[in-house]
Amino acid sequence: MKVHDHKGLAVWQSAMELVVLVYKLAARLPNDERFALGNQMHRAAVSVPANIAEGNARVHRGEYVHHLSIARGSLSELDTLLTIAESLGYLAAEDLVAPTELIDRIRCMLYRLLSALRTPSTARE
Repeated sequence: MKVHDHKGLAVWQSAMELVVLVYKLAARLPNDERFALGNQMHRAAVSVPANIAEGNARVHRGEYVHHLSIARGSLSELDTLLTIAESLGYLAAEDLVAPTELIDRIRCMLYRLLSALRTPSTARE
């Protein structure tokens, strides 16, 4: 079954779950980091489902691929920001287990979707 609405995509749903998780983690940062590191975490997390949705709404397959690529970049950025927060002692390693697992799952889903879109005979999902 084809998915015409981004809300029906499992990868978008997982990315939305990640946004909520990241906002909760960012709220635990020290006050002076909530508007610096926390804001960057928010923006990177929000970028993932936003670009999945925008790409899905585009007419041309190449545009969809482009936006999914941006989503992958934002996912890697977020992964790095979470690692920085841990390295600075703002978040504990156990705080990062759930978001890291979710990031890995989303990364795999994006890879599969990108592979499907890059195959000429595959219909757009």
